[in-house]
Amino acid sequence: MSLRVLVSGYYGFANGGDEAIALSISRELRAWGHTPVLLSADPAHTAAHCECEAAPRMNPLALARELRLADLLLSGGGGLLQDKTSARNLTYYLGLIRLARLLGTPAAVFNQSIGPLSVRGGTRVRRGVQGLPLVVRDRASLRTLETLGLQGQLGGDPALLLTPSPALIRDETSVVIAPRGDVAESLLPLRDLVSRLQAAGHRVTALALMPAADGEAARSLGADTVLESADPQLLLDAIAASGYVVGVRLHALILAAAAGVPFAGLSYDPKVQGFCSDAGAPVHSTAPDVGLLLEQVQQGVGFDSRAVEEMKARARASFDVVLGAAG
Repeated sequence: MSLRVLVSGYYGFANGGDEAIALSISRELRAWGHTPVLLSADPAHTAAHCECEAAPRMNPLALARELRLADLLLSGGGGLLQDKTSARNLTYYLGLIRLARLLGTPAAVFNQSIGPLSVRGGTRVRRGVQGLPLVVRDRASLRTLETLGLQGQLGGDPALLLTPSPALIRDETSVVIAPRGDVAESLLPLRDLVSRLQAAGHRVTALALMPAADGEAARSLGADTVLESADPQLLLDAIAASGYVVGVRLHALILAAAAGVPFAGLSYDPKVQGFCSDAGAPVHSTAPDVGLLLEQVQQGVGFDSRAVEEMKARARASFDVVLGAAG
């Protein structure tokens, strides 16, 4: 049976990581024979880029209409159920789930990272998602659910299922650095890393996955090349053509794993720590030991390939888990 699947996430904000999730989910749902409808801040762009239907994420009438038409609401992927940045995140995403329940539309939490949560936020999440299929993308989120008295299932970030363009030539000496503009303490050590890499004969590309937020930071690193784009395929191909990735942005690391490129993370948020831990990859603080990080880059210290293949397999299998929620 073909389903109409409404997908809720941080889509249409020109964030390359979330756009990668949107692209992968829409492709996978179409491959299963279903109709994806993505809620977006820029529905026209999302519809064109993901080759799917899209609807405005903040229009109450449109939301009610789409939920009535949908056979299933997928809440995710991404880091949606958290109140670290703002309690409004929970109000919006839990509100959608509540409205789906009121309208009789099945819902599932799909490949999210859960948290960080305040005590009050944890209570809201427990009440809001109790009884739903809960698929999370890292083991740390499973543990968070357990502390809330909830049972979940381990999936994987959908962006892991994206594939680089064919016939790319990998330059093993090139290194991609992906900063976050709002993690200021990482910029000085990253500048130092870039300088040391260049002195050792590496070519460095600074990647701004969310150009509006990261562009200035990327340009400040002194890299040989700066790429500012939220296009997931362009970002994935730039990463796939490199020999190593150092990322503050989570999806620089996820796309590296998708492409089979070794990587190391700088953990500004538990979701970065969680992904690197699950992938068996090096992870540092946002003020890393630059000498150690340089050594890891030059030695190609990366991820556990078996662990990443298992993550990809779980990401694929998670679609079967949640699609059954509408059956």
